[in-house]
Amino acid sequence: MSSRFQRWILPGLAFKAAVIGGGYATGRELAEYFIPSGPQGGMAAILVAMVSWSALCALTFVFAHATRSFDYRSFFSSLLGPFAFLFELAYLVFMVLILAVFGAAAGAIGNAVFGWPTLVGTLLLMLGIGAFTAFGNQSVERLFKWVSFFLYGVYVVFAVLVLTKFGGQAAQHFATPVSTEGWLTGGLTYAGYNIVGAVMILPLARHFLTRRDAVVAGVLAGPLAMLPGLLFFACMIAWYPVIGAEALPSDYMLRQLDMPVFHVLFQAMIFSALLESGAACVHAANERIAAGWRTRRGAELSNRARFAIATVLLVGSIFIAARFGLVDLIARGYRALAWLFLVVYVLPLLTVGIWRLRQRTALSLAAATH
Repeated sequence: MSSRFQRWILPGLAFKAAVIGGGYATGRELAEYFIPSGPQGGMAAILVAMVSWSALCALTFVFAHATRSFDYRSFFSSLLGPFAFLFELAYLVFMVLILAVFGAAAGAIGNAVFGWPTLVGTLLLMLGIGAFTAFGNQSVERLFKWVSFFLYGVYVVFAVLVLTKFGGQAAQHFATPVSTEGWLTGGLTYAGYNIVGAVMILPLARHFLTRRDAVVAGVLAGPLAMLPGLLFFACMIAWYPVIGAEALPSDYMLRQLDMPVFHVLFQAMIFSALLESGAACVHAANERIAAGWRTRRGAELSNRARFAIATVLLVGSIFIAARFGLVDLIARGYRALAWLFLVVYVLPLLTVGIWRLRQRTALSLAAATH
């Protein structure tokens, strides 16, 4: 039987793994979506995103538990019927774009910290993702668990160091009234931008024993995923508003701290975040293929086949995407995909999904009274 940790906490850690990636971990996404609304407005936007994530994760997990959908193919077959292929196409393009960016970021980290050619960092990330996804659910779940401890620990230490040294500046900016315009839009946009992470981690829905488990896990997913961002944003405010223009806010703040050893540790944390985000992305595709293989062949997908699929996805995403310039289109491409995910996932879930859940509940109640 699955433990409470597996049923309630692990899905939130996995959701954090799916959304944190490079942009969140470096603070770039926080600067883009929250800083423009000022210190107070940014905090409000973070709370909006957190609550939105909790609500949508809870509904996604409940629907997955009710329909026994533990991969995105099964989930969207239940939700969209014959139109499920629309999500599959969108997710394929999403993988190419996001893994290309992760590969480029890993290469940049290896170059900045160790002076390696960018290809080395990219290959290390590929090997790490391939190795963890090759061994299926248990391997990936262990990755989510242990990287989460490392990641939360680094963020807490970072917050303590920054606020100890620059906390006065941050407090002054928080106390100074400025325009909070756009806080609601920023929070909802950021939430919609990343909510596909809830679908990526559907293999963990197999741990739920009851609908209550699914609801609790979903509600906790929002705070677990947003806690690092909340700490990071509070630190960023020490350099408000100039921090909003920095391409890599984390690097800017670490230079102000002037602690070379911790700087390297933080870069290692970002690489770990890329590893778990990439693993979540590829593992979701692996589980989709494994479900089809199980249905057609009546057998489990081998570890060797999982590794081969991961390798093809990673090589195709990182190298072909870079070759054709898709990395340069990531901002526009990913934003367009976010709108597409809203259309093929969020809106159907809030309408068709809720309707079907209510039907199931009504049928269950009717059966219980007879």
